Amino acid sequence: MKRLWPVSLALFALVVTGCDEGGGGEGSSASAPAISAPAIVDGGLRESQPEEADRKEVVTGYLEMDAGDPVATGRRVVTVVEEAGGRVDSLTEQPEASSVLTVRVPADRLDEVVDEIRTLGRVTSLSTTRDDVTMQYTDLEARVGALRASVDRLRALLESSADVEALIAAETALAERQAELDSLEAQRGQLGDRIELSTLTVDITTDRLPSEQDSFWDGLVAGWNSLWAALGAAVVGIGAALPWVAFLFVCAGVLYLVIRLITRRGRSSGTTGTPDTERTDSDA
Repeated sequence: MKRLWPVSLALFALVVTGCDEGGGGEGSSASAPAISAPAIVDGGLRESQPEEADRKEVVTGYLEMDAGDPVATGRRVVTVVEEAGGRVDSLTEQPEASSVLTVRVPADRLDEVVDEIRTLGRVTSLSTTRDDVTMQYTDLEARVGALRASVDRLRALLESSADVEALIAAETALAERQAELDSLEAQRGQLGDRIELSTLTVDITTDRLPSEQDSFWDGLVAGWNSLWAALGAAVVGIGAALPWVAFLFVCAGVLYLVIRLITRRGRSSGTTGTPDTERTDSDA
C-alpha cells in the first residue's frame, strides 16, 4: 500500500491537469493573455527602470562666449556654479582680455547651469561629451566587493590560526589584498566623482577691440596708462643700462691712464736723448 500511494497521487494530478486543459475552452485561453500580458509589461518596465537608473555617464563640456568684461562675467559664472552646488577647479584671468574657468557641476543640474550661463554673454560655441562607464564602474564594484570579502576572511584566519607559518602567509596575503583593495577603492572614488560632477570649461573673451573706446574719458585714461607704461619701460631700461655705463666708464678711465703713462715715458726718453745729440754736434 505504501508503494501504491505515490503512484495514486501522480495519477490524480495528471487527471486534474487534463480536466483543466480540456474544460477551459476558448474563454479561458482568450483570457489568459489578457491576464499575463500586463505582468510581462510590468516585468519589462521593472527591468528597464533599474537599467536607466544604474546607467553611469561621465559628462564633459566646453563653452565659448563673448562678453564686455570677461573678468566680471567669469566671477558671475563662479556664483552660478556655487549656487548650483558645484565648485571651481581652476580660474585664469587676464584683465580686459579673457577669463577661463574649469568648473564641476552636479550632473543633474548641468543643463540648468549652462542655460543660466548663456544669459551672461553671447555663446559662440558649446559642445558636450557623454561617456558611458557603467561597465567600468560595475567591474570596480564587483572587484572591491570580492577583495573586501577576501580581506575579511584573511583577518578571521589571523584571529583563529595558531600556526606561525600560516599566520605569516596570511599576513603577507592580507597586506597584498589590502593594498589592492585601497587602490580599487581610490579608482572607484575618482570615477564616482567624475560621474556625480560633470566637468565644464568656460572660455570667456571680450567682444571689444583693444583700441575701442567708449568716451573721451576712456581715451584719456588709456593715454595716461600708456604714458605711465612708457615711462616705466624707460626707467627699467635706464636701470638696466646703468651697470654697463659704469663698466664702460671704468674701462675708459683705465685706458686713459695707460695712454697717459705711455705718453709720459715717451716724453722723458726724448728729453734724455737731447744733450747727447748736442755734444756730438759740438765735437764735430
